[in-house]
Amino acid sequence: MQTITTKFLGQTTHRGERIKATTSSGISKTISYPYELSGAQAHIKAARALNESFEYPWTGEYVYTGTDTGYIFMYNDHQHFIYL
Repeated sequence: MQTITTKFLGQTTHRGERIKATTSSGISKTISYPYELSGAQAHIKAARALNESFEYPWTGEYVYTGTDTGYIFMYNDHQHFIYL
């Protein structure tokens, strides 16, 4: 199962604040922090930006939860999701 993990990256001397989204297979995309959004919505935007960069983007719902450093997103396509 693929997941996307997001992480907030603070400002440096050369770059502003950003959010980095990375798949469990190592593909990543970094976006500038979207100040018009707050909290989870900013991380959702980063996860969607990464997903939209795929040749075959995931479709369906994102299920997500917070972590100490950001968020973890799991794709739920309702066909391959296992209900326990």
